[in-house]
Amino acid sequence: MNKKVLMRVMLASLVTYHLSLAISSCSSIDCPVQNTVRANYAILDADGNAATMADTLYVWTRRADLQDTLLHPDKENTQLNRLVGKDAFSLPVSYAHPEDTLVFYIVDQYGQQTLDTVYLKKDDIPHFESVDCGTHFFHHLNAVRSTHYGIDSINIVNPHVSYDPSITHFNIYFKQRY
Repeated sequence: MNKKVLMRVMLASLVTYHLSLAISSCSSIDCPVQNTVRANYAILDADGNAATMADTLYVWTRRADLQDTLLHPDKENTQLNRLVGKDAFSLPVSYAHPEDTLVFYIVDQYGQQTLDTVYLKKDDIPHFESVDCGTHFFHHLNAVRSTHYGIDSINIVNPHVSYDPSITHFNIYFKQRY
């Protein structure tokens, strides 16, 4: 074989090798199994210990058009309905607004009702895994504030909201009722 033919064969082999690598790397779908982005809340007592929610908690969000949407855990656009007996919960974070408005509605065992509003200021960060997975938004929490009828205080523990369900983002302290 002459040098020219040998170079062409080597070049063709090299191109084929790189093409096969590129094609095989694009064909595997490596999307995360847990791909829901939620903020995780820990319910704590005044001493900072985990506390069980004794009253019934409902949470809904106030949309930009000032309509309320109830949040319920079994549906895509809803997250929390009748939480009781738990020491933690998670809620979705919007990706279309710089501030989320959440309404916390608490009903105690005697039927007394308390309504608080929580405001979350955040930055939305587009997150891309691959073409097969779709785009999600992670978030950076900048500030949180609330009214204080049933909520004593709420603070940011970890400002980066992603897929990880094990990270607590907020500590929330409810007022002692009885």
